[in-house]
Amino acid sequence: KCIYKIQLLQCSEKTALLMLELVGFLLFVSVPKDCGTYFPEVKNHPEKYLQKCPNSVKKWLKQLKSAGKILLLITSSHSDYCRLLCEYILGNDFEEYFDVVITNALKPGFFSHTPNQRPFRTLENDEEQETLLSLDKPGWYSQGNAIHLYELLKKMTGKLDPKVVYFGDSMHSDIFPARHYSNWETVFILEELLGDKVMVPTETESEPLEKKGKYEGYQPKIPYSVSEQWGSFFVDRLPGLENAEETLVRTWSCKCISTYSTIAIPSLEAIADLPLDYRFTRFSSNSSATAGYYPSPPRALLPSEESVTMK
Repeated sequence: KCIYKIQLLQCSEKTALLMLELVGFLLFVSVPKDCGTYFPEVKNHPEKYLQKCPNSVKKWLKQLKSAGKILLLITSSHSDYCRLLCEYILGNDFEEYFDVVITNALKPGFFSHTPNQRPFRTLENDEEQETLLSLDKPGWYSQGNAIHLYELLKKMTGKLDPKVVYFGDSMHSDIFPARHYSNWETVFILEELLGDKVMVPTETESEPLEKKGKYEGYQPKIPYSVSEQWGSFFVDRLPGLENAEETLVRTWSCKCISTYSTIAIPSLEAIADLPLDYRFTRFSSNSSATAGYYPSPPRALLPSEESVTMK
């Protein structure tokens, strides 16, 4: 992933989103095949930069399909790059895991744009072809919009209001737009939750033993590792006046997690061993801002939760 720093001074939220989307457009669209060093390097040495998908996650995807669920893959990457990654990560049969594959989706515009602004296009030899006025069947498409995709899901499920659960690792490109524009359930894959690597058993009565995942029933033993430069992703510590104690406040990023995510998990592997009918605790299910973290909240949010306020 390439990271761009953009200083947005005195601009509206809409303008900021458009500027960030333009960066994504330039990053994913304007790069010719095998140009530069990044794409050829990943193509020639994928083992240096990619990790194979755990068998537990592959099994989980197959279980979802066997249970009648429709699986979608939506990425802003071009089709050739998507194929390269998926063949290495999932295997040459990766297309069998998904009913619909959408590449060059240009998120977050995929969710915010209308069908006229961002129509679907067919693909032939990784080149975009004709514009589609609607989607009539499953397959591999380019660009597009969430409105036409949802109409396709209605046809495929035979339901007027099919429920969609969207997994993503970007608040800007995935979680916020999927919830805000499409009102989909969202699962935030948050790598900052991987900071607590040492786990110790703890007793819990939330679910029967056979319904627990590989990480449930464990609590962090050591604190979440924080950046020495930026501090915790989840909380800031404000010094008190004179002899007053410091105050913990939740960061803006932390507030976004509980506002726009249904749940937050460290990885797909963390839930792959759970039964498909496992019932997660949602962020919106009670007043606690830590309810939706699975398998447990980050260590930074656990002490004196009641005294932590929103920034």
